[in-house]
Amino acid sequence: MASFAKPNVPQFSVDVYQNEYLPEGGSEVNAVVTVTATGGGTAGGAVTAPVHTPGRQPSAAVAVMVDCSGSMDHPSAKMRNARDATAAAIDTLRDGTHFAVIGGTHVAKEIYPGGGRLAVADGVTREQAKQALHRLSTGGGTAIGTWLRLADRLLSSVDVTIRHGILLTDGRNEHESADDLRATLEACAGRFTCDARGVGTDWEVKDVTGIASALLGTADIVADPAGLAADFTRMMETVMGKEVADVALRVWTPVGTAIRFVKQVAPVMEDLTGRRTEAGPRAGDYPTGSWGDESRDYHVCVAVPPAGIGQEMLAARVSLVVPQPDGTVQNLGAQGLVRAVWTADMTASTSINPQVAHYTGQAELAHVIQKGLDLRKAGDFDGATAKLGRAVQLASASGNADTAKLLAKVVDVVDAATGTVRLKTRVAEADEMTLETRSTKTVRVKK
Repeated sequence: MASFAKPNVPQFSVDVYQNEYLPEGGSEVNAVVTVTATGGGTAGGAVTAPVHTPGRQPSAAVAVMVDCSGSMDHPSAKMRNARDATAAAIDTLRDGTHFAVIGGTHVAKEIYPGGGRLAVADGVTREQAKQALHRLSTGGGTAIGTWLRLADRLLSSVDVTIRHGILLTDGRNEHESADDLRATLEACAGRFTCDARGVGTDWEVKDVTGIASALLGTADIVADPAGLAADFTRMMETVMGKEVADVALRVWTPVGTAIRFVKQVAPVMEDLTGRRTEAGPRAGDYPTGSWGDESRDYHVCVAVPPAGIGQEMLAARVSLVVPQPDGTVQNLGAQGLVRAVWTADMTASTSINPQVAHYTGQAELAHVIQKGLDLRKAGDFDGATAKLGRAVQLASASGNADTAKLLAKVVDVVDAATGTVRLKTRVAEADEMTLETRSTKTVRVKK
């Protein structure tokens, strides 16, 4: 384990958990890499009031995108709650943070400050912004890509460390094609991070989770609009706790090896394999987004050339880098090594590392929940029962109590240990959408 410290930047450390022993001819190495950032001074959620310490906090820009389509007026309390939530988020901004509010319909409108620019948070601009929220009025359709492209233009207009979006929608993205939204997400990926929220139950889960996935943010449902203010406050507190942006997991492998996959496995499942960018001979960078004081787990799987008993090799070296304005990268110093050792000891070579086993189960849990819900919607109730029963079994075995509670709202659990369940005949739409939205949230393995 290695670590690196610098003013204004958390200290990063890397720990590797694996069973390095392979049988003769074995060719796959699995490891869970825990990355921890500490000592930055502002853990996510720690900011409770606008604060500013000159020279201490990183510069940040935030764009809040609020759905103003006609459906936000049904019921009328929805838009009122959205205004209140945006006001609460604005109150949570640290002095000196650049920010803007965008109203989203089938087009994107600058609500505050306007003129293609960002405001700088202080007592005056926060109050002006809250007054401007009265201009958030309903009417029109929904084209989320236009909101994100305007946010990108505004966020890129200033030279800051952290760029972040908060997006709220209540309906389906009916006024642009799926291809248009996908193209927008590809264009915005790596330029800013974005948290996405669906309010009520008339929105499409895959749209909201897709936005958060592509832009390395969080996704969630706020079924009751009255909960928006608390949720927006928590999101903004977390953004204000970010200290360093664009951290990449750099994985180097020797000649003859190949990366099978790199996945974030905690706090949520996110497959990063396809997001690799080449970083020199036999090295690739996998984006992880912005960091405050926090810890995340990654599952790295490497294919190695089969070898004989007694041989050993370095299968991968994992480090952390941050891009610099001049095109170079800063290495954060933290490093972890993934090893392969071939042994005749069958007990050693067949045991599965507890961390690897745990997250393999959590990945299956997320998959079977999604599959089960899809089968239920398609009318295949036997298939849905089997998949959701397996999900109950996995959630119970891994101690994922939050997911177990969500599953219990969709199925009647007869025996959690065996995964014996019955589909409920009536399920509240909000309960089903909550389970789908939060299906990729994992529980940490007990060390």
